[in-house]
Amino acid sequence: MVSSSRQERSLVIVAKPNHSSTWRNNQLVLLMIAIPSLGAALGFSLLGAWPILPFAGAELAALGGALYYVNWKLEYRHVITLDADQVLIDKGHYAPRRRYRIDRDQAALAVTPERHPWEGPCLTVHGRQDRVVVGDFLNRDDALSLLALLRKELLVRTHSPVSQRRV
Repeated sequence: MVSSSRQERSLVIVAKPNHSSTWRNNQLVLLMIAIPSLGAALGFSLLGAWPILPFAGAELAALGGALYYVNWKLEYRHVITLDADQVLIDKGHYAPRRRYRIDRDQAALAVTPERHPWEGPCLTVHGRQDRVVVGDFLNRDDALSLLALLRKELLVRTHSPVSQRRV
């Protein structure tokens, strides 16, 4: 998902993966699965099959861990701030973990076409010293909308030929 907002003299673009569900909804699904699973496990343990309890608990813990991991991965985002002097690119999950600064007069966009028609193009913002890939986790439509936003603000200095596409 790509969203943008223009503030006084800057443009802020936020690129993040599509979220299919919130963490709260994932917790509710886990609870809905846990109630019958633990109910059946308790029923069988009362009948003498007590070893089923640790397996039911391990199954729910693994499912909860997997749901948390997927939710954590979907919190990743790129925040691109373009102002008159510089281009700032922040990458991170809940807070910026990596920050790139490129002078605005040296910043340019490199576009590498997709290898397959379902993929989006690879977008790289570069300066003299840094090359930063942005939006590599986006689907095709979102990558094309990010490309349209960046094309309005940055020069496209490198565009690979379409013949590099692999079908």
